Amino acid sequence: MKRQRVLLSLFVAIVVLATGSCSSDQSPTGVTAVAPSDQAPSNSLLGDLLRPVGLLQCTPMAAAKTTKTIGPEGGAIQIGPHVLWIPAGALAKPVTITATAPSDDVNSVQFSPSGLTFDKSAWLTMSYSNCNLLGRLLPKRIAYTSDDLRSVLYYLLSLDNLFSKQVTGKVDHFSRYAVSW
Repeated sequence: MKRQRVLLSLFVAIVVLATGSCSSDQSPTGVTAVAPSDQAPSNSLLGDLLRPVGLLQCTPMAAAKTTKTIGPEGGAIQIGPHVLWIPAGALAKPVTITATAPSDDVNSVQFSPSGLTFDKSAWLTMSYSNCNLLGRLLPKRIAYTSDDLRSVLYYLLSLDNLFSKQVTGKVDHFSRYAVSW
């Protein structure tokens, strides 16, 4: 048991050192993607498990698209394994919302109408059960990204549940969001 703790501590230390040495001087709100030719070699400690912008690498899921009208009473929208929870009072009038989760190697959701803001924060719960094992060990959060997923604009206030393999983040407006480490 003690040996397992020592090995786990050593593994965590290696991961922290490896990811820390790959960081840039930019703040989390200014992270940009690295051109494929500039990526770390695939034989590095972490290999291709992590994307340059910090988005979690996953096995593609089936694409999902949902359209639902939500009013002042609030409601939930299921998009494949992801759920958007809108509380009562978040919207002043009924709004038709479309949510799309594409089949990709990153778990992301695009919401429209783009730019819709809430009077009370909504909560987005995203699954990462289809993501690599190392990614499951690192703390996750939800990132607000550019439409092409090439840059993280900022990170949402997020809570990671390792047991359910889901991360929940506070959403104040619509755009594109993705699971990040």
